[in-house]
Amino acid sequence: MEKRLPLEGVRVVDFGQQIAGPAVAMILADMGATVIHVDPPQGPQWDHPANAILNRNKKCIRLDLKSEAGLQKAFDLIAAADVVLESFRPGKMKDLGVDFAALRAERPELVTLSVPGFASNDELRREWKATEAIVAATSGAFTDMGFNRVLMGLNPSFSPLPLGSSYATTMAASSVVMALLAREKTGRGDTIEVPIAAALMEGLSYNSVVIEGMPERYMTMREHELTHRRENDIEMDLSYEDLQEYLDPFYRTYECADGRYFYAVCPSHRNHARRCLQALGIYEELLAEGLPEVNNLHLPIAEWDGETSIGVYPLPKKWADIISVKMKKVFLTKTSDEWGVIFGEGQIPGAPHRTTQEWVNSEHCNTSGLIVEVNDPEYGLMKQPGPVVWFEEIVDYLLTPKPRENVTFEEALATLKAVGDTGSLPAPTAPAADKDGWLNDLRILDLTNVIAGPHSTAFLGRFGAEVIKLDPVKPLYDPLIGTLFTFQTNIGKKSALVDITTGEGREAFERLVKSVDLVVINAPDRQMKPLGLDHDSLQAINPGVLFCRLDCLGGPKPGPKTNYIGYDDIIQANSGIMSRFGGVDTPEEHAHLGTLDVNCGFAAGLGMALSLYHKHKTGETSRARTSLSAVTNLAQIKFAFDYEGRASFDEASGRDALGNHALSHFYKASDGWIFMDAEDHELIDLAQVEGLSGVEEANDTAEFLRVAFEQDTAESWCEKLRAADIAAAQPLGIEHLRDTYTRTADGAVGIDRGSYAFSTYEDHPSGHRVTLIDHYSIRPEEAAIRALPSTEAYGNSTREVLAGVGYSDEQVDDMIERRIAGTGWGREFLPS
Repeated sequence: MEKRLPLEGVRVVDFGQQIAGPAVAMILADMGATVIHVDPPQGPQWDHPANAILNRNKKCIRLDLKSEAGLQKAFDLIAAADVVLESFRPGKMKDLGVDFAALRAERPELVTLSVPGFASNDELRREWKATEAIVAATSGAFTDMGFNRVLMGLNPSFSPLPLGSSYATTMAASSVVMALLAREKTGRGDTIEVPIAAALMEGLSYNSVVIEGMPERYMTMREHELTHRRENDIEMDLSYEDLQEYLDPFYRTYECADGRYFYAVCPSHRNHARRCLQALGIYEELLAEGLPEVNNLHLPIAEWDGETSIGVYPLPKKWADIISVKMKKVFLTKTSDEWGVIFGEGQIPGAPHRTTQEWVNSEHCNTSGLIVEVNDPEYGLMKQPGPVVWFEEIVDYLLTPKPRENVTFEEALATLKAVGDTGSLPAPTAPAADKDGWLNDLRILDLTNVIAGPHSTAFLGRFGAEVIKLDPVKPLYDPLIGTLFTFQTNIGKKSALVDITTGEGREAFERLVKSVDLVVINAPDRQMKPLGLDHDSLQAINPGVLFCRLDCLGGPKPGPKTNYIGYDDIIQANSGIMSRFGGVDTPEEHAHLGTLDVNCGFAAGLGMALSLYHKHKTGETSRARTSLSAVTNLAQIKFAFDYEGRASFDEASGRDALGNHALSHFYKASDGWIFMDAEDHELIDLAQVEGLSGVEEANDTAEFLRVAFEQDTAESWCEKLRAADIAAAQPLGIEHLRDTYTRTADGAVGIDRGSYAFSTYEDHPSGHRVTLIDHYSIRPEEAAIRALPSTEAYGNSTREVLAGVGYSDEQVDDMIERRIAGTGWGREFLPS
């Protein structure tokens, strides 16, 4: 029987502009939806080759919504659609005559999506011209961009990555699919808003975490140096070269024999660090020099049986220096490519630094389907990012996307009507007074670790899913990654510890698989059969159970690096993000922890939602997939393409970059910084702003603006520029946003609080006062979003979870006594 894509039969009208809106519709189209993309008469707002990617698999038309005829044509398209989406400022579509509330009052089954820059209930910013950079500047993404930039005294900094749109895309696409799934049961669609500012805050959620009284053992050398300099009023002026000596040896860049660089990322995991030292040939040498080995890293540090251990992050400076010196010497003996193979084949996280151009044209990306070829009508044969998510059983259908096609209105309407409808829906009833979550009654078994995988299931928890987090009795990671990160990733889950490598533990695992609807893991393909997670093994245990897998370098098809393991930083290095951020000769990790990880979690959530919808429509069981590599292509969608005659890959990069060009740039005002984000066609409007007369005639635009902006305050300039509808903002720091928008956790998710919302948990199970960003980006009108309870300690629910699958209290006690099961990794949730 011929397979079908999961969204076949779904009809979408895409009014989106810039990146986020069209990217949501691109994902829907990639997964089978019929999409009509609507541009204004003059063409897309953002004239860029990336539109060839964003509008693939779509039919494109131009309509003038300001004319009566154009508006009527829009209504005709909408009448034949299941989903309508836009990405303008709040209220813009209504001002043009397209009122989503009125449309849904007439057709309750319609799903509408808005992706504004700032939230519609953000009274301060909702009217601002919210370009990608303005949202980033306002949301703290350009301020204090990581410990490196602070120590080098670079503040503000700039990054051209469209991270806000990247996060909003996966979250918004997920919300549409979940709303379609819920519609199958209720007959009702939903009205959804996903502000890009809120999505950016959730995507960069690790920048928002504050743990008061955090034990010193978790402070890195960089943090100690920051504290020392602040307390002694020492200037932040470290050079790039000097900064390297404050980096952990298992978490830094090394020069190789070919003069290129390699990024090793194997901290916090005893096996990875040991394999690294063994591959370098220095493990035995370090043991002979007295490198300690602490047996239980989850004990308080005062009770350790040694001063440190490999597998601890961060290492104390003494051992960090000793190990770094040896590692630097060895890396110089082989090329970066040779080390890439040694690390990859040896199951050690690490990768050579490469540019985006090299990534797009690499053998791995092109063999695995991470990059596909599309014969675009404007650019010819074009290398483009492959699908963000996919099902294992339908990859061939996803690797040959159709190029965008310009059609007439009549052809577009006929295309929608030819699809028919998505099947019979129940008669819509009035909205329920007690809102249900989109995923109520869904039960998930979570086998994931670190960031991306656990984020995926935590993401689904907010919509009503019940998540059982299953971990080994003996931890693989030290408490920094193994525990500290879970304050975000395991929120709302029931934690159980079982050793599934034993016969009895395996039986418990299989009972849990029988009890759930979906199983999730982050691991390479080579581990699936040994773990019994291949399709046949899982279906033998629980016929119909769904499965989702995340990994590092995986694509729809096997490639040379498919089974290499790694983390966010590995892909940042290998895909060109670090070379862009720091410069090719001085590559630097992108400022924010979880830059790709968190979005990979959102993408996996999208994959799981697609699996659920597909099963409901067809009865078929699917295996959803995504990877950090697929997500980096979305984060770099402005750059991750190639074609004959493409302009050189010389977009903004390096520490000296303070913007995209002279009109899209940071400038210093008399009392601080502003970011102005304008285009050449706005020069005439810019010249009308008080104090900028003559800018359109200046020989050196950047110098003219530099001098002009110093004549007034940042706030005054922002007011004047916004009055002329020129995008401008003062860069804010995360600390400022937290101070302004934090409240004591109140059992709500902050959807009513504008573009920024944080909660402080006074009685967090860790014993510390903890502040986190709210789960507030996805804002449906009819579905409920749950505020999840705080992350519980590992093993806190082991007894409850095992009892739930038929074990008696006596059996559970026996399993715990024999270490088949466990109720904790240590006496303290966050070891001191």
